[in-house]
Amino acid sequence: MSGSPAVVMRLVASAYAVAEKAGTIVRNVLHSGELGIVEKTGANDLQTLADRLAQQSICASLSKCFPKITIIGEEDLPSEVIQEDLIETGQSEEILQRSCPPEYSQLKEEEIVVWVDPLDGTKEYTEGLLDNVTVLIGIAYGGKAIAGVINQPFYNYQLGAGTQLGRTMWGMLGLGAFGFQLQEVPGDRRIVTTTRSHSNKLVTDCVDAMEPHEVVRVGGAGNKIIQLVEGKASAYVFASPGCKKWDTCAPEAILHAVGGKLTDMHGNAYRYDASVKHMNSAGVLATLRNHKYYVSRVPQSVLQALKSD
Repeated sequence: MSGSPAVVMRLVASAYAVAEKAGTIVRNVLHSGELGIVEKTGANDLQTLADRLAQQSICASLSKCFPKITIIGEEDLPSEVIQEDLIETGQSEEILQRSCPPEYSQLKEEEIVVWVDPLDGTKEYTEGLLDNVTVLIGIAYGGKAIAGVINQPFYNYQLGAGTQLGRTMWGMLGLGAFGFQLQEVPGDRRIVTTTRSHSNKLVTDCVDAMEPHEVVRVGGAGNKIIQLVEGKASAYVFASPGCKKWDTCAPEAILHAVGGKLTDMHGNAYRYDASVKHMNSAGVLATLRNHKYYVSRVPQSVLQALKSD
């Protein structure tokens, strides 16, 4: 490969290392026993010390290496001097070695928006449901999610001492997705994954309308997309506002990189420009295959209640 890697490949390579660092922070806070929990808007909307430190680490690390990108993080944190030990300047060599898809090879820093959820599944984190927890770094250009990194800090935690904890997966449009084994639910089965703690009548009506053989209720948007790409669910159905752009940007990029689809309940794509509103007001519908079938099953009552942006 001639010359230095394209900006976007360097950014993805950095995001990979930065997500791993954030995963370590999330584990360390848990092991310290001092979670530092505060309620943001209520008991189902929590923030912990891990959320705060992981976001500081991600945003400061990426800003240091890529000062002109726009970074939008979930946590509303005061500006303060970030401790040196939170900064990660490493990059994934494996990603740097890959050829950039031609359509992204000339991207400039200032054209890129990064959406960060430092700890997706905070409620589950505080309750010890650690396999639901992810760190999400999504990369968008032209309003589209084009690359994403998902770190699972506690992957394999049930296997006990001596196990390699955590894993990082990443994907990019035009390149594919890496760090996991792509699997599909057998074609004759419909398994729907949906929210564990934010359900309501619209959500349950919509899930029922899909005529699932099985419903899996788990926490975290990142975790639900992992269910799709690892063959544990065929559709992620959340017919309610509540999910935000930082929840879906990285997972959407990875899902799209392997041929899946994420839209609102009307079947319309979400945009990830810096200026968009953060809430995914018209819900989330994601599939690895057969997206049209699931869109066609969404009840009229849901479509009327959830207006497309």
